Amino acid sequence: MLIARLIADPATLEASLDAATRALEGEGMALARAQMNDHWGDVLELMLPGDDAETLRRVIDEHFRPSDAIVASQDFRIPDLFVSDMDSTMIGQECIDELADYAGIKPQIAAITERAMQGELDFESALRERVGLLAGLDEAAIGQCLAERIKPMPGARTLVATLKHRGCRTVLVTGGFHHFADPVAEQIGFDRVAGNRLAVANGTLTGELIGAITDSSVKEQVLREEMAQLGDNAVSLATGDGANDIPLLRAATYGVAYHAKPKAREAANGWVDRGDLTAILKLLEIPEHDWVAG
Repeated sequence: MLIARLIADPATLEASLDAATRALEGEGMALARAQMNDHWGDVLELMLPGDDAETLRRVIDEHFRPSDAIVASQDFRIPDLFVSDMDSTMIGQECIDELADYAGIKPQIAAITERAMQGELDFESALRERVGLLAGLDEAAIGQCLAERIKPMPGARTLVATLKHRGCRTVLVTGGFHHFADPVAEQIGFDRVAGNRLAVANGTLTGELIGAITDSSVKEQVLREEMAQLGDNAVSLATGDGANDIPLLRAATYGVAYHAKPKAREAANGWVDRGDLTAILKLLEIPEHDWVAG
């Protein structure tokens, strides 16, 4: 059995549903149920037999895009664990690009970042190259960048606070840096942080990193380690936007690509293309009166 919840343009929803129903029937996948959610009048729930999630996803994209949606193979549950990427997911910026602006080299570094997020470059090599370009930058620029540039994504605090109120453990895992991730996690409300560490000497960045790299495999490993502590029946939610998040999104029960690059969106079983992060709360059927302001 497949279950999909989605939010799309209400003005065209009925016509889109009719077209999607015909398309699914053409694929031999007749809908068992299509109804609006009890708590959210803009959330459409589809149920149909079988396990062909790829076809269902394609039909949703063809007839409802842009949409916010999750396609699941079991009844929806509030997750026990939430693991999220930071840059361009929980915050609206790429920290290394903004920091590079204080060194006068933002375009050069941002171009590398974009290619890495698209999956065109090896993550570790791209990270070390960008960090190397920051050698000599005053460490104080990090605090200035945090204060002036780094802002939570709309809905981030509410998403995290509401999930925590429901007993969900929250983890921020980033290919970025603890210098940024630790204060961001505190501001938004995450329980744990995993990330990379910038080397600093005499108050300036050395252009090096300390310790092992937090890359895509580590992001997935963090989720699996946390899930092992929660038991076999635990449900996980993950969010991310770039190629470095693909293993994390695939490993989660609900992997939601947030305004994501194409490769990350294709790998996920959920996506948010229209709304902010509170769209995930709607898709999980948490009524607004139960949301917790962060």
